[in-house]
Amino acid sequence: MPEQNLMDLVAGYREARQAKQTLEQTGTDFHEVRGEVGGMVVQLHPKRLQLEVAEIIEETASTRTLRVVAADRKALPPFLAGQYINLFVDIDGVATARPYAISSSPSQPGYYDLTVKRARDGYVSHYLLDRVVVGQRLLSSGPMGTFHHNPLYHGDDLVFLAGGSGSAPARSILEDLLDRGLAYRFHLIYVNSHLDDVIFDEAFRALARKHGNFTLTHVISRPPADYQGHRGRLSQALLQDLLGDVGDKMFYICGPTPFNDHCIALLTALDVKRRRIRVEANGAPKAPDEQPGWPQGVALDDEVTVTVQGRGAFKSRVGEPLLNALERNGYFAENACRSGECSLCRIKLVSGSVFNPREAHLRKSDRDFDWFYSCVAFATADIEILL
Repeated sequence: MPEQNLMDLVAGYREARQAKQTLEQTGTDFHEVRGEVGGMVVQLHPKRLQLEVAEIIEETASTRTLRVVAADRKALPPFLAGQYINLFVDIDGVATARPYAISSSPSQPGYYDLTVKRARDGYVSHYLLDRVVVGQRLLSSGPMGTFHHNPLYHGDDLVFLAGGSGSAPARSILEDLLDRGLAYRFHLIYVNSHLDDVIFDEAFRALARKHGNFTLTHVISRPPADYQGHRGRLSQALLQDLLGDVGDKMFYICGPTPFNDHCIALLTALDVKRRRIRVEANGAPKAPDEQPGWPQGVALDDEVTVTVQGRGAFKSRVGEPLLNALERNGYFAENACRSGECSLCRIKLVSGSVFNPREAHLRKSDRDFDWFYSCVAFATADIEILL
């Protein structure tokens, strides 16, 4: 019995192998498309996008969706459901940026929906909610990020644990699967403090009524007295009751950092393997001084001097992420995720000391040669950097 090639089970493999054999015999002439590859790469993966706000959708009292289109009305680059774009803004002379997950489905190529919730002590969110109007132009990166469903590894039994505006990528992934008619099981467990905090409530409920493979569970931590649904914090017992056997399920987590950490702890207690958990990064830590390795005797309100080699110096609070401090003082460093993952904001430390929290996914070479990711790094003494 001839040995079976397992690759033959992969859809399209036999056809691709046959095409390769044909090309080996006949040769290939690419002269007609010479020089076009670079243009196609830029079109699909642009460094910057000129966008225009086409519509502003009121979601809740604290949340709006900005529906943006290409300023030239051409097609927007495709994206994977769950990815984000980084919005670059100038707020009263301070140039900064923030990443926002695309909450619309990739099957709607004419626009991106960016769902913005007002953050406590927020800077960019307040600007986007209070000052941006229909017709306004915005600058962004192209779609980026690794928080998306991978059909080769993630399987077809998906659970999304969302907190607050973490429902934005959940909606994109869910609608993408449903738009493509995939019979995947998708269970959204959506946690909010109050009933009026729930985003996309009617849309989610309508999808749950229409699609038997989509299960929606709301958990409200501070519900009204007459609330009939799940209440309180998300717990191990509730997850066990809702999900049963978790062995083959793939988990996605998106919400505030404490919510993400809480969900990881719950799933770990249920013996979910770490490779079955995907977590969307969510900015610099609010309390880096509570993490292991924080230098003793250094307080978040201490002041340090940051010297940019050959370009000047400024004062900064220890507790302010260095990228924020640089932007506030007129310096620019390329950035995207602002969560310690993409490495675009990498900066060379010349002297002094910087604290890298667990959110900083530094490579070994970065540590060996004193590079740090400024979006999540904190100066714990006077420093000099090369920008």
